Amino acid sequence: MESQEYQSILVGTDGSDQAKLAFKKAIAVAQRNNAKVIVAHILENRMYSGNMAYSTFTPDVVQDEADQAKALLNDYKELATKMGYDNVETILEFGSPKTMMSVELPEKYHTDLIMVGQSGLNAVERLVMGSVSDHIIRTAPCDVLVVRPEE
Repeated sequence: MESQEYQSILVGTDGSDQAKLAFKKAIAVAQRNNAKVIVAHILENRMYSGNMAYSTFTPDVVQDEADQAKALLNDYKELATKMGYDNVETILEFGSPKTMMSVELPEKYHTDLIMVGQSGLNAVERLVMGSVSDHIIRTAPCDVLVVRPEE
């Protein structure tokens, strides 16, 4: 049986500890496979759409969110460098995390492995939105590795 080699590993981040753990494990897998790691942060576009007259999300709030996301992605890139790995690309997108992580980004970046934290959201958000990782497992066009939290 031939060994599986991954060339493009997609990791989603939402700022949670579980996402960070998934990223660290993705770097380890990438090092063994000499693969590219694509770390993506998706800003949920439903939060910003709708009637702006009634929305609490002003363009400034959206810009603040984007700036925070860019800083987070930069932190991930620095972490990878500290771990001795530089083949990392960061992506900031607006859209549905479920769709972007399970279909659009894997197709665009020819991903052959998606690594995600078991769940980054709190219980209430999971109930309302459903788990992004669950959706990825069901719909991704490639292998999916779900990283469980460390005890």
